[in-house]
Amino acid sequence: MQITPVSNALGANVSDVALDELTDDQAAQLVDAWSEYGVLFFRDQHLTPDQHKAFARRFGDIDINRFFNAVDGYPEIAEVLKEADQTANIGGGWHTDHSYDPAPARGSILYAHEIPPIGGDTCFIGMGAAYDALSPPLQDMLGSLTATHSGAHVFGRQSPHRERTADRIGNPDAVRDNVSHPVVIAHPDTGRPTLYVNPGFTTKIDGLTIQESRALLGFLFEHCQRPEFQIRFEWAPGSLAMWDNRSTWHFAVNDYHGHRRYLHRITVAGSELAAAF
Repeated sequence: MQITPVSNALGANVSDVALDELTDDQAAQLVDAWSEYGVLFFRDQHLTPDQHKAFARRFGDIDINRFFNAVDGYPEIAEVLKEADQTANIGGGWHTDHSYDPAPARGSILYAHEIPPIGGDTCFIGMGAAYDALSPPLQDMLGSLTATHSGAHVFGRQSPHRERTADRIGNPDAVRDNVSHPVVIAHPDTGRPTLYVNPGFTTKIDGLTIQESRALLGFLFEHCQRPEFQIRFEWAPGSLAMWDNRSTWHFAVNDYHGHRRYLHRITVAGSELAAAF
């Protein structure tokens, strides 16, 4: 098995491995690589739903998604689907999965079944690298702050997205109370200081005025989207990407209208997050 970094900020390609025949030694290497690189990419895999589940359980318990439609007979596997006649995709904005939960998900494992001939890529950002690039005074200030995260505006009854995605996302009553997390977390596996805010689900910086919070979050969101912190993955049937939700953002590019895109996603449960300082 070969693990090859793809950028200085995050990401690695993993080759010469069959995930349906993974050995314990290979699984241990992937656990370490996932923490180090944030997102791992695999090609030409052949996984049944049961094999997908078995692979995910190598990294922790499965967190059953409360909002996405599930694969028939497999409640642990969420469907990520856009039909050819649909215009709205799922995940079409920078975000981190499950940051609105008290114990955010460790990671997500997405396996491609049907991919458009062109387009439908996923972009990723490394939040450890984004933190490292901030000035020391700003790092010090952020280290003392917490931020509120919410899923209500995306999955709740008042969500502006409900009509466009109602056939794929539902169960608005499963939205929970807002939660607060440190703005700078210690990565649970490595201890690395990592920014933990995202445009999708972070709604405010706790203790600041609305204007102050908007200004600070606006700066951080713009800063994190600098090209040197980003990578982009081009999907093909049989491709698999697994990303660490504690240290990355991702964005599903919606540039394939008229074509179907269908993937299976399993979310790996995580733990409560601690401040880095």
